[in-house]
Amino acid sequence: MMRLKLIGLAAVAILALGACGQRAAAPPQAAAPAGERWQVRLQSIPDFKPVAATVTTRDMAEARARIGGTLVRLNVKEGDLVRRGQVIGVVSDERIGFETRAYDAQVGAAQAQTASAQAQLARTRDLYEHGVYAKARLDQDQTAARAAEGALNAARAQRSASAELGAQGAILAPADGRVLHTVVPAGSVVSPGLSVATITAGPTVLRVEIPEAEAQGLKVGQTVSLASEDLGQTASSASIVQIYPAVTAGQVEADLAAPGLTDDLVGRRVRVRLQIGQRSALVIPSRFVISRFGVDYARVLARDGSTSDVPVEVAPGPDPSEDEILSGLSPGDTLVRPGAGQ
Repeated sequence: MMRLKLIGLAAVAILALGACGQRAAAPPQAAAPAGERWQVRLQSIPDFKPVAATVTTRDMAEARARIGGTLVRLNVKEGDLVRRGQVIGVVSDERIGFETRAYDAQVGAAQAQTASAQAQLARTRDLYEHGVYAKARLDQDQTAARAAEGALNAARAQRSASAELGAQGAILAPADGRVLHTVVPAGSVVSPGLSVATITAGPTVLRVEIPEAEAQGLKVGQTVSLASEDLGQTASSASIVQIYPAVTAGQVEADLAAPGLTDDLVGRRVRVRLQIGQRSALVIPSRFVISRFGVDYARVLARDGSTSDVPVEVAPGPDPSEDEILSGLSPGDTLVRPGAGQ
């Protein structure tokens, strides 16, 4: 009986050892999946900054009053197109009119004095030639005639200056463009130099402001992408045509030129993306991103040959066929793009 018990215990021990051996055996390796592979790595890409640009013109011209007085007429309204030199308003000062009429009277008196002096000189010259008057009398009348003529010329110059001052009451458009603002209504009293209207001048541009620390990456001629839907046109890019050297309140201004820009809506805001330098980022081809139910995944290959779908956060890459990985992957990860049948 004891022998049978020993044999049974030996059999149980053999079975237990066999089970332990099975548990210690290494699991079989998973078969490597078929499909295109991509190794994630850092690369240098352009660093873009989204900013808002404003539709404006290169310059803004001010139509100013040249004399003081009353704005008796304003010929334009906001939105009108004007040409350089066009009369857009008239300022009147009655005192100038009174002065001009006074100078007219002085011109008339000077003309009469000049005519009298010339007649006296003619008589004196005739009598001098006949030996009646001495040479001193002729010289005296010649001097009087020249003085009268000088007084006439001075009166005419004063009258012309007064008339020209009255003509400066016309307010002229300083440039070709569109009237943006009419600051002073007709009937108002204006002073010399007061702006009556603001007029666009120069080509239409998109003006942006960026911090001075980020403006170092901007270059004239650089291409900038813009949101064409903000302009209602098909143009989706612009180019930098000027970078202003002055820094105002820590901001640098730059002008962008885009095809089809018009000045009908000056002040409109447009979204643009400026390249301000380079940065490191994880970029993968868009074909390795799998979207399911609004969530993006990337299929990552593990060391044992197995794959798992990892949720990732993506953003548009530097190329339309690429995506930038914001989170979910690390440099060195291997991605698998499954075949069409998988």
